[in-house]
Amino acid sequence: MGRVLFIVDVQNDFTEGGALGVDGGSAVAAGISALLAEHPGRYAHVVASRDWHDAEGDNGGHFATDAVPDFAGTWPVHCVAGTEGAEYHPALSTAMIGTHVRKGMGEPAYSLFEGVTEHGETVAELLDAWGAGDVDVVGIATDYCVLASARDALRAGRRVRVLRDLVAGVAPASSSAALDELAAAGAEIVDSQEEPPSSGGPDAQASGAAERSAAPSGPTA
Repeated sequence: MGRVLFIVDVQNDFTEGGALGVDGGSAVAAGISALLAEHPGRYAHVVASRDWHDAEGDNGGHFATDAVPDFAGTWPVHCVAGTEGAEYHPALSTAMIGTHVRKGMGEPAYSLFEGVTEHGETVAELLDAWGAGDVDVVGIATDYCVLASARDALRAGRRVRVLRDLVAGVAPASSSAALDELAAAGAEIVDSQEEPPSSGGPDAQASGAAERSAAPSGPTA
């Protein structure tokens, strides 16, 4: 039980000055640290993901090693395992991160759900083991890995909040579209200082969804 925080890919290569740095990435790192310091009891579990790509090869076509990257499906080399670019941004405090997930080892991977812990556990397995029905999502990039991670959490039957002041995207238009997509799929888009509702397990989430579906529709304009 309890609420889980997903911290998606807050890495040096995805923040200002990195291989694929986005504007606002450093501020997101600092803001997440502040959130955890100010609300130490909000989350039962904190999970952080990192791209952890192989140094050799193109990682399943993810790296544009022989052509110009299209910045949609192919990308410049970034977040290579063991390099400074793959490390967490220094403004992100890791003291409260209990679970570290690595993804993209030799293949493209956007969602945190595609990664594994050092013990080979998936995030879906952990959420089930914890009985966690509520997930908050923060990190980088809004329009790619945050979108994919939040979308997979919704598909896994979790109640999802995206903290809009603690995400940073590649482009304003695609970031806005990503948040709109997630809202339409059932996620709440909220500020990080908004107190979350009481957490429940996945059974409570499924029950709530059923009740909302059964509720009569209000009048239309």
